[in-house]
Amino acid sequence: MIGAGAQRGLRARPRAARRRDAADSAKRLLAALEGGEDNLRIEVDDHIVDVTHLSRIYWPGERRFGQQAITKRDYLRYLIVVAPALLAHVRDRPLTLFRWPEGVTGRRHLEKHWNMRLPDFVERVDVFSESKGRTDQYILCNNVATLLWLAHMGVLEFHAWHSRVVPSSDAGGATADFASSLDALQHSLLELPDYLLFDLDPFIYAGGEKAREPSFNAPAFARAVDVANRLRDVLENLGLVPLVKTSGKTGLHVIVPIRRTLRYADVRDIAGLIAGHLLRQDPRAITVEWNVSKRRGKVFVDTNMNARGKSISVPFSPRALPGAPVSMPLAWDELQRVDPMAIRLPAAAAWFAKRGDAWRGWIDDKQDLARALTGGAADRH
Repeated sequence: MIGAGAQRGLRARPRAARRRDAADSAKRLLAALEGGEDNLRIEVDDHIVDVTHLSRIYWPGERRFGQQAITKRDYLRYLIVVAPALLAHVRDRPLTLFRWPEGVTGRRHLEKHWNMRLPDFVERVDVFSESKGRTDQYILCNNVATLLWLAHMGVLEFHAWHSRVVPSSDAGGATADFASSLDALQHSLLELPDYLLFDLDPFIYAGGEKAREPSFNAPAFARAVDVANRLRDVLENLGLVPLVKTSGKTGLHVIVPIRRTLRYADVRDIAGLIAGHLLRQDPRAITVEWNVSKRRGKVFVDTNMNARGKSISVPFSPRALPGAPVSMPLAWDELQRVDPMAIRLPAAAAWFAKRGDAWRGWIDDKQDLARALTGGAADRH
């Protein structure tokens, strides 16, 4: 069902050859979308994907950005360009998917377990549900065909788990039995996250918001940037090398790629200790309060997302918000000058083409968190 053998075979090919193949395939797919047909059957790496209603508006035009409406065809073009990077961040991870089949002005559907028939090229994995006492099926997005099919189905946000279903040298003796029982799941690869996560969410209002949460504003984002830099200093003093990306909404995600030697509960506790240290440094600017009413005017450092089944927007995923902002991985020297609202879907493909993926290769360059906390070097690999 997972198709791990096929994936290993794919990865065994020389990297340069894979890049050439991906570039050639992208050119063919982009050319196929250039016609005026509203319904197409396209060949994607030997798979057939039917896409319909290509003129459907997924994101309406935004006058304040001088931005035209974004159609399904536009969205597919974007995904084709960024697919090599986006797939690297979602591969082998159970997905939580948000669908807007009629576009962002229509009804939202949360999809964890699809009840419809899936195409043969869509890989999936069975995971035991603690609440239901039985297994649920999750989708894996491991190829371009799946990525484009999901977009066709109205998936406008890609959210992935922090753990993967495939073994590697950093996962020790953890099993790939996710479905037989809760105990099996708790001793499986899905209990071992690939990174330590900090979600920095500024609860600083621009004024005039009607929603419970603040809307994006530059002063609030600047406060989040300041907290991210403080967090970076703390992590680097521990010998850890963090990465940062925009959330695509109002804040930032900071992660530390780690070897899969610690369970979620341990990773969450460690993240909580670090967040507590930040709070003690500046309680006027930072909060770890779960009560939303107590966060006002501060940057919320959320570490509770370090849990099995939780997910975050993946790098290069758009968000179903006005203007189609994109969650973009950044180099730390870009953080101080970036305008996250300028990284919208119409510009994100060009951004990627110019600078690539700032997180490229992180999955192969993880750190030993347990060793770093005991005073040793983080020992990256």
